[in-house]
Amino acid sequence: MEKSKVYFTNMRATGNMNLLQKLERLVKKAGIEQIDFKGKYTAIKIHFGEPGNLAYLRPNYAKVIADVIKKQGGKVFLTDCNTLYVGRRKDALEHMDAAYENGYNPFTTGCQIIIGDGLKGTDEAYVPVPCGECVKEAKIGRAVMDADILISMNHFKGHELTGFGGSLKNIGMGSGSRAGKMEMHSDGKPRVRAKACVGCGACVKICAHSAISITDKKASIDHNKCVGCGRCIGVCHFDAIAAAWDASNDVLNKKIAEYTWAVLNGRPHFHISLVIDVSPNCDCHAENDVPLIPDIGMFASFDPVALDMACADMANQAPVVSGSYLAERLEQQKQPAKDHFYATHPETNWMSCVDHAEKIGIGTKAYELIEI
Repeated sequence: MEKSKVYFTNMRATGNMNLLQKLERLVKKAGIEQIDFKGKYTAIKIHFGEPGNLAYLRPNYAKVIADVIKKQGGKVFLTDCNTLYVGRRKDALEHMDAAYENGYNPFTTGCQIIIGDGLKGTDEAYVPVPCGECVKEAKIGRAVMDADILISMNHFKGHELTGFGGSLKNIGMGSGSRAGKMEMHSDGKPRVRAKACVGCGACVKICAHSAISITDKKASIDHNKCVGCGRCIGVCHFDAIAAAWDASNDVLNKKIAEYTWAVLNGRPHFHISLVIDVSPNCDCHAENDVPLIPDIGMFASFDPVALDMACADMANQAPVVSGSYLAERLEQQKQPAKDHFYATHPETNWMSCVDHAEKIGIGTKAYELIEI
């Protein structure tokens, strides 16, 4: 397979060229203007950041890309789907409040925000995955699938379950509805936290399969009837229902790749990753730790697999930041890091995601790095 082109620029800036101007130059050199945006609904898939976390991408970067698309006649919006876990982004209202709090709004980005899977995480499209080994029908946020074009803007960082979070993680996991996220994370069904349950019955009313009942003012779920749709999680006002988190990391990574295939298949797409503020964990955390490595730069490509590989390779070549979690891990292990992300989270295997993504035809790990 022919190598994919990945374009790169570092984080140096001058009085004649600031970082936002460098980002615009990068994506244009990488060919974003080759896409026919005129009159097309264009989703920029991004992570707005959990409030309290300060490592997420600044909205200034998103505005650069939104402006490029608007100049080409595109009808652009920013999007992300609701979370499976309990936090500030578990429904569309809180999610948009969190986005605004972190600086994402039409005034700072020049475009609207649409939460991809609706108010409670249940507005989803069912997308067949004929190449899937683990997923036969992905559950994707409807607004994501309604878009004509998909642009991903990715904060490249460590991740406690997948090794790192880049373009594949942002697209695959991030575009899944609540039921989709549960399918990726879990081989099982949701459970009730009895101590938190007040027996209000909201979950009973929402369940279309009569799988939930109330006994002694506590809900219980019949897993023989439950289909794993996750609607009970979204409707519970007391965070008393939780998903199982029992899928192995390799299976999780394969599912992420297959969901990515479902999102990208059959429409134009383009991908941008910023390897900056590389925290150990996901931006879903309400905190961020000292970066593992110094800031590397900005990358762009039509191939999300090659993009993730290029980002990982350059990150692994970077020195470790003194005092970081990674530095502590390496001191404990008493050996140099060959893979910063595996050393940070040794129970993970990030290669299983890019390997599977290449296998099912999303892209190639082979790339040509072109520095701008």
